[in-house]
Amino acid sequence: MTELVAGPAGRPGRPFGTVLTAMVTPFDSNGQLDVEKVGALAERLVDQGSDGILVNGTTGESPTTTDAEKAAIGRQAVQAVVDGATVITGVGTYDTAHSIHLARQAEAAGAHGALIVSPYYSRPQQAGLLAHFRAVADASSLPVMLYDIPPRAVVQIEPNTLIELAHHPRITAVKDAKGDLYAGSRVLAATDLAYYSGDDPLTLPWMSVGGVGVVSIISHVVGPYLRAMVDAALAGDYITARAIHLALMPAHRAMSRTGGGAGLVFAKAALALAGFPVGQPRLPQIPATAEQTARIESDLAELTPLAEILATAGARADTASSTANNEDMANNKDMRSSTTTAGAAR
Repeated sequence: MTELVAGPAGRPGRPFGTVLTAMVTPFDSNGQLDVEKVGALAERLVDQGSDGILVNGTTGESPTTTDAEKAAIGRQAVQAVVDGATVITGVGTYDTAHSIHLARQAEAAGAHGALIVSPYYSRPQQAGLLAHFRAVADASSLPVMLYDIPPRAVVQIEPNTLIELAHHPRITAVKDAKGDLYAGSRVLAATDLAYYSGDDPLTLPWMSVGGVGVVSIISHVVGPYLRAMVDAALAGDYITARAIHLALMPAHRAMSRTGGGAGLVFAKAALALAGFPVGQPRLPQIPATAEQTARIESDLAELTPLAEILATAGARADTASSTANNEDMANNKDMRSSTTTAGAAR
């Protein structure tokens, strides 16, 4: 179990918290950074169950924000949540020197941790990945979460590479968007790296094999559900966790309405529907269409209230516990009877 922790939410084995939101970046009506709303959104997410905020990631439109904007976003997020959550800043690019600059900038802005994505487009060999990640991790004192996402980066971080990187004193976690639970299990068995699901639908499957939480997009609008599911799984209550997981299918469907690589478009549309508009995406991403927005609204309206899910799951858990106790009593009675019969026979 990794002992390294980051920010207010960090705990041994759960270095960045457990429910992290990959936060969108708010823009005003002119497409300029809305710094005030950055803080308001971060506060809102923490109030709804997130104990970690990831800024300047892909969902935060890092490809289209300037370095100065990234620094301002990080500072504002840290100031907004204060002691309420851990703030992680995305610093990875396809350029190691630029990534080093961003890591140092994130540290200066007060971030508690750094997310380093695999160098996209460059397609380095595994030895190149090792050198890149080590160089960026060495550039600051921030605890590091590696981001393994072959659909965007093309190159995956192979298990043996992750096992080697786990020896670095500041590389402490993985955000997995590869979806290979076997490969991840190999790393979990061989290292103390903390695994976070980078795909919302796979959060519970990852936690069943040792993951500690999620870096989520749907938590922009269903944060309490994610908090309850992750807490239940960590407590070993998989009846409740599975009930919430299955109930979240409409939210996963809603996120798919804007395309597989456009979670930020979904999140901005869903926030607007929730009465918290954060502006439109910057090109090359485009806003959700009227039809997509209507379908997102319809999907989210299908969500069963969380209180109802918890009550039903609680009743199932009580029934399962009662059944198990009755079976244990019957088994014990059978064992006593067998022992008595055997003793009489002797």
